[in-house]
Amino acid sequence: MIRFENVSKRFRTRSGSHTVLDGVSFTLDRGDALGICGHNGAGKSTLLKLIAGVEQPSDGRIVRTGSVSWPIGYASAFQSSLTGADNVRFIARIYERPIRETLEFVDSFAELGQYMAMPIRTYSAGMLARLAFAASLAVDFDCYLVDEITAAGDARFRQRCEDALMARRESGTLVMVSHDPHTLRQYCTSGATVGEGRMDLFATIDEAIERHFPVAA
Repeated sequence: MIRFENVSKRFRTRSGSHTVLDGVSFTLDRGDALGICGHNGAGKSTLLKLIAGVEQPSDGRIVRTGSVSWPIGYASAFQSSLTGADNVRFIARIYERPIRETLEFVDSFAELGQYMAMPIRTYSAGMLARLAFAASLAVDFDCYLVDEITAAGDARFRQRCEDALMARRESGTLVMVSHDPHTLRQYCTSGATVGEGRMDLFATIDEAIERHFPVAA
């Protein structure tokens, strides 16, 4: 469960204080799949960081019960001088997961073969994306965060990614940010729009999409 209680988030800028969220309250329970719509700079990524605990609210309170993932497929935190396998071992230790089991899952899912034993800096963008997606799914979280999901690879690999993410949604909570209405409809049931300090919640993802993408909807 994740609960925002009158949460506000402000950043200092050269021109003064900038309010991204102003008095936002909502609750996410196990099984919820929330899709978030908003223009660039509206505060979607800031909202995910607040849910994850990377950012702290300026006012209000955030209550979390259970674990929250980093954004699915996020690759920037990898250490490029280490091998793919060493990066996975580090993740397993941080989250207290069995190292061999975690490595076997990532190796099987990412299908990188001998490149698992090579430094990250030798990877193509597609290979890095495959490793990042597999590593994100190797840890069982109570809440999964997804920020503009991309799945590199052929149609078979992309289908595996979709199936795995849908399975995680069934057993936990999903919060997804995307500019693609089709993706939001595929994974999410409820929706929200973010902008001008507000977060408006909708019972269905279609209502949020219609509010934010009136033409595309």
